[in-house]
Order: sequence, then structure tokens, then C-alpha cells
Amino acid sequence: MFRNKILLITGGTGSFGNVVLKRFLETDIKEIRIFSRDEKKQDDMRKKYNNPKLKFYIGDVRDFKSILNASRGVDYIFHAAALKQVPSCEFHPMEAVKTNVIGTENVLEAAITNEVSRVVCLSTDKAVYPINAMGISKAMMEKVMVAKSRNVDSSKTVICGTRYGNVMASRGSVIPLFVNLIKAGKPITITDPKMTRFMMTLEDAVDLVLYAFENGSNGDVFVQKAPAATIETLAHALHELLDIENHPINVIGTRHGEKLYEALLSREEMVAAYDLGDYYQIPPDLRDLNYGKFVEDGDVRISEVEDYNSHNTKRLDIQGMKELLLKLPFMQAICAGETYELDG
Repeated sequence: MFRNKILLITGGTGSFGNVVLKRFLETDIKEIRIFSRDEKKQDDMRKKYNNPKLKFYIGDVRDFKSILNASRGVDYIFHAAALKQVPSCEFHPMEAVKTNVIGTENVLEAAITNEVSRVVCLSTDKAVYPINAMGISKAMMEKVMVAKSRNVDSSKTVICGTRYGNVMASRGSVIPLFVNLIKAGKPITITDPKMTRFMMTLEDAVDLVLYAFENGSNGDVFVQKAPAATIETLAHALHELLDIENHPINVIGTRHGEKLYEALLSREEMVAAYDLGDYYQIPPDLRDLNYGKFVEDGDVRISEVEDYNSHNTKRLDIQGMKELLLKLPFMQAICAGETYELDG
């Protein structure tokens, strides 16, 4: 589907964009456009990849004209631009709204105007039962995505989304922080040892986006089933991988806006979701505002299901966490005594 096509990645200088580039640059894709506001990271990427298929566009999703210009002639968009750091969004909630909500509306409007064939919007587990500004803004992003998809000509543009949890060793991940503290001989700081998070690799995240790209219809949201671990289990797994015994751990309590566990699907979504094996597909609610359908005897009611969260998914033990960590190039290099610089 990507042969001789042009792909635009918003927020493309981040960890996700770098993995997409490694996956696609040597294929028969025609062009990949990196759209972001960080000229330094763009220049670093230009020098690192040195590939004529790679084009760079300075701009901001908050500025409609900049994304409109960058998306002219584009076939597909992966919309990854976002403010993602929970505490900073708590202190600057309107900035989260400007980027995550209004920025998404700009991207989708530009895509529709320029008749971009397919758009995949990247969301987060924090959008389910949101209690923090980042999660609320991402939940609104999803609502904007579904609302836009209702009124678009599906023969010209398909708009769908993905939702995933903690991406290990991505920019802002706690894993590199823990590794640096351990190697420096400083105590690991843990918010709550029993806090659970979904665990997935960057490759998993790209696989999910590609699955949504290939299978999504307008308004769909796709979720990859993922294991979870407590923060305590993650810390002990890192201790064992780095062969460190009795390393001190300081419990500092939850930060602004943090939850004990995250959910990838709400109970309300589980009622309508399709179980596709490795993935869930959440279709949009396409009813109008004239509610006239009676509940049939065979229909599933909300009271009969539970949500899908990091407390009730497959739970990793220390050995399982170690095996998952060793899938990361970052951890492979660290365990081999080599240096490794994270992309993004």
C-alpha cells in the first residue's frame, strides 16, 4: 500500500517517527515527510539518515496553514504530534488543549481539504477514564477524530486511531531514567510500587498503527492487547539485568495527575468492541440523537462486562519483565556494556 506513496508523520522527530523511518526508508515508499517544530532534531535526523526520500517541514500542528502546506500531495498521515508529559500538562492544561485537541482538528481538516487517503491518529490509555489534563485532552482528541470521520467522504479520506500504553525506552520513558540512576549509584525513585502499567515496545506501537492503517474504517480505534507489570517488578527486573543487588529504592508517592492503573478500553467500549485476537477494534457509535432502538435479549449490557486495564491484563513477573526488556535495543546495548543513545 505504500509503494510510490507519500507519508507525512506529525511529531516525526520523536521516538515513534524514528522507528517508522527505520521500517520504511529502505522500502519502495516514494517519500516520508517529517513535520515538527524542532529544527535541531530535524537537522540531526537529516544527517543521521541522509536519505533523499526523507523531507523535512518546520511547522506546528497549532498552525493550520503550516500543516495544510505540509500535507499537500500527501497520501497518508500518521498523527503522532502531542504533549504527552502528565505533570507538565497538569500545570499547563491549555497548552495540552492547543496541541492535542486543536492541533488534531487542524491536522484532520488539512487532510480532508487535501484529500489525504488515510489518517491514523495516535492516542493513549490515559484517554480512558481520564483524571489528568493530558488524558482529558487525548480523550477530546479521540472525540474530534470520530466526529470528523462522521462527516468525511470515505471514498476520499479514512480517519481512524490507535490507543496504547507505556512504550518502553521511548522518549520520556521511566526505563532509561532507572538505568541511569542505577549506573550512577543513586536510589531509584518510585511513585507507588503497586502501580501497574501496560508494557509494549516501540516496534509494537508501529505494528499497531500499521494494523489500524490497513484495517481501519472511519472512526475506528484499535487497541493492542499488552501485558502489564508493577513499577516494583520493573525496578527489580532492571536490578537483575544490570547485576546489581540491594540497590536502594525511594518511594516518593504519586505525581500530579497519576493513576494507580491505566485502562485501554472502558466498560462502555468493551460492550461494542470486536476481539480480533491480538487487537481490539472499537467501532464508532454511529447512532443519531434519536434513540429508538430497544435492547434485545441477546444484547450485552454494560453491567455485564468489565473494562480492560493494567490490573486485569496478563501480569508480568520479574522473569517475564526481563525477557521483554531484553527485546529493546537500548537494554541489549546497556547489558553488553555499550553506550546507546535513544532516538527522539
